Amino acid sequence: MRYILRRVGFFIVTLWAAMTVNFFLPRLMPGDPAIAMMARFHGRLSGQALQAMEAAFGVNTKASLLDQYVTYLGNSLTGNFGRSLTFFPEQVSTVVFGALPWTLCLVGVTTVIAFLLGTLIGMMGAWGRGGWFDSILPPVFIVLSAFPYFWIAMVAILVFSVTLGWLPLGFGYTNGSTAAFNWHFLGDVLKHAILPGITIVITSIGGWILTMRNNMIMTMAEDYVRMARAKGLSPARIMFDYAGRNAILPNLSGFGMSLGFVVSGAILVEYVFSYPGVGYMMLQAVLNEDYPLMQTLFLFITVAVLVAVLVVDGVTVLLDPRTRTGS
Repeated sequence: MRYILRRVGFFIVTLWAAMTVNFFLPRLMPGDPAIAMMARFHGRLSGQALQAMEAAFGVNTKASLLDQYVTYLGNSLTGNFGRSLTFFPEQVSTVVFGALPWTLCLVGVTTVIAFLLGTLIGMMGAWGRGGWFDSILPPVFIVLSAFPYFWIAMVAILVFSVTLGWLPLGFGYTNGSTAAFNWHFLGDVLKHAILPGITIVITSIGGWILTMRNNMIMTMAEDYVRMARAKGLSPARIMFDYAGRNAILPNLSGFGMSLGFVVSGAILVEYVFSYPGVGYMMLQAVLNEDYPLMQTLFLFITVAVLVAVLVVDGVTVLLDPRTRTGS
């Protein structure tokens, strides 16, 4: 119980520090969102319209910095993140929650698939060290993971979309179709997600294979694994229950961080495929100096990473009780 309370306290302090940095960072940057918005209209906005936008964005107010900080914390806790400059006059929360499901379904699912496949391949490669499986699959995926996201994405588009015509070039679904919760639309969405999903899995699976294989090799040399062999336990039980269970612990922290960063999306992949996710939205927010949207996305990423690390800490405690006492 004390361990859980300590981790929750760490979560709260880290979240407060991140929100404070998130508040001061845009205010240290040159310019303001209202001026950027005016530039987009090539100076055709009136002075009254500019003042109205400044009020909407919360800049040039007469309130002190402390009052602005308190207001920012209150608005963040109540989900009032202001209006987006890029998608003006939409609320930031509306814009973010519109893109979040696309990223969670694409990047979230592919991250879990890459972790599970990479862990299994790394485990089996270490178990049959030096065999044909260990000599082919791990090296191939590790080499592929060295290629940049966008390069693999462009090759996939060239081969499967332009040359063969099997899969769409990009976007979340066919232009002109109506978004609805039916099999036809879901099949269309799945078809558009195949190429971005394969690209993310191919470029991220190599790291999981390499770390799991190395952890597994070190764990297989432990005395309790030798004891399990001497007791005549089945190879599958030794591999999964004895060696694999302990070898996966260091990977869990990295997996938690990866799950947290799912919210940020795979920016380059979403950009290449014009996928309507959070990563593509973040790029647009930076290009348009959309401070409210940037602040909200950074806050969401921070919260997601902290929650994921907190959950992984709980899972680690369940798998290895020694972490509770540090012994």
